[in-house]
Amino acid sequence: MSSLSLALRDSSTMLRRNLLHARRYPSLTLNLLMTPVMLLLLFVYIFGGAMSGGIGGGGRDEYIAYIVPGILLMTIGSTVVGAAVSVSTDMSEGIIARFRTMAIHRSSVLIGHVVGSVLQSIASVVLVGLVGVAIGFRSTDASVLEWLAAFGLIALYALALTWIAVGMGMASPNAEAASNSAMPLILLPLISSAFTPIASMPGWFQPIAEYQPFTPAIETLRGLLLGTEIGNNGWLALGWSIALIALGYRWSTAQFKRDPK
Repeated sequence: MSSLSLALRDSSTMLRRNLLHARRYPSLTLNLLMTPVMLLLLFVYIFGGAMSGGIGGGGRDEYIAYIVPGILLMTIGSTVVGAAVSVSTDMSEGIIARFRTMAIHRSSVLIGHVVGSVLQSIASVVLVGLVGVAIGFRSTDASVLEWLAAFGLIALYALALTWIAVGMGMASPNAEAASNSAMPLILLPLISSAFTPIASMPGWFQPIAEYQPFTPAIETLRGLLLGTEIGNNGWLALGWSIALIALGYRWSTAQFKRDPK
């Protein structure tokens, strides 16, 4: 059996292991998933009337269309926190040391965590998207190609944020610390263009909201699904995702090569 075949076999085994853990202990995933759902319902039904004034005063329906793309990206940031906790748990409980003594492909352990988290993130985005549709979100003007591009962007960001979360988990001494260190992945969308246009923010704060990973992705997703202007946000989103994948991969693999905790 070739090295590639061994890597694929061992990675699929680790993927099944992580998916089984997620199925047996769904409370973490459900807790992380509830954050974007509650924010979606809170901002639409409590603050939607007032917040819609900042995007043209079109009312709640217009604000639903505005907020859902941001919530979808926030869902990814929220879900991948589970990957940080899972990796940190493996590192601190000694299972990684056991894996090191077995005849398995070294990278399969990380690949199993990453692929499992990406699949969970996409499933979470679908569920939150269905909630958005149920409360009135519509994307009637998007073509099939635009929908595919939107799905590809979501998957790419899920991969990028997962690698960062895995690095955070490996750098943390325990699961609680991993959960805390990954909190910026949930908080960054709150200071992006997810809930209100950047132009309506204070002048000193606008660069913070504009030059961060989530805003270009949110604006690109809005352009694909709602037909708004994308500009150079598509290239910025692609650049951010590639940079985060490279950073997270190098960070995670470098830590994995060290002795286990």
